[in-house]
Formats: sequence, C-alpha cells, structure tokens
Amino acid sequence: MENKNIIQLVAEACDDKRAEDIIALDMNDVSLVADYFLICHGNNERQVQAIARGIKDKMDEHDISLKRLEGFEQARWILVDIGDVVCHIFHKDERHYYNLERLWGDASQVSIQLGQD
Repeated sequence: MENKNIIQLVAEACDDKRAEDIIALDMNDVSLVADYFLICHGNNERQVQAIARGIKDKMDEHDISLKRLEGFEQARWILVDIGDVVCHIFHKDERHYYNLERLWGDASQVSIQLGQD
C-alpha cells in the first residue's frame, strides 16, 4: 500500500476516535526519519490511548504492521511508527508545549479527507 493511502487510513482512525486538529505533513524534503508525519491530540489520557488503539486496529485490518508504539502507558505523547509514516498523538497540553508543526514548519501539509466536519 502506498504511503499516501496509509496516511489517509491513519487520519481516518484518528478521526474515528475524535482526535482533534489532525494535521498530515509531507516530510520527504525536510527529514530522513519518515515520509509523512501525522500529528493530532486527545483531551485526556484515555482518549490518547484510544486513538493509538484505533490506529493499530485499522492497520491490522489492512495487514499493515506497526514497527513501534511508544509512550502508551503514560499517554502524554504516543508515537506510532508505521515505517515511512509516523503518527504523533499528543495529550492536548503536551501538543502545545512541543509544537511539532512549528518545529517542522518547512514541511508542506498533506490534504486528508475526514468524514467529521
């Protein structure tokens, strides 16, 4: 499956769990770490964990394996590594502190289609 399709699936999984401020960044020209970052946040630890579980379940449905899932227990910043796509799920307080959108400000945003508007 192409990375653009994976980023869309990840965004849908986040949206299904009511993640807020979902942003996808094309990292190809600014980082060697991944081709895409998806950044979102939840309002509390349980929601942050639910978003991460939702992504894992969605990837399992499409036979896509996760490389790594870090930070689940604390649920302040969960990193979901899907190879060339990395999802950062923040607790809302942590998101403003780390401000990855500003840190990676040179990356262009990727258009994603979400059902909840």
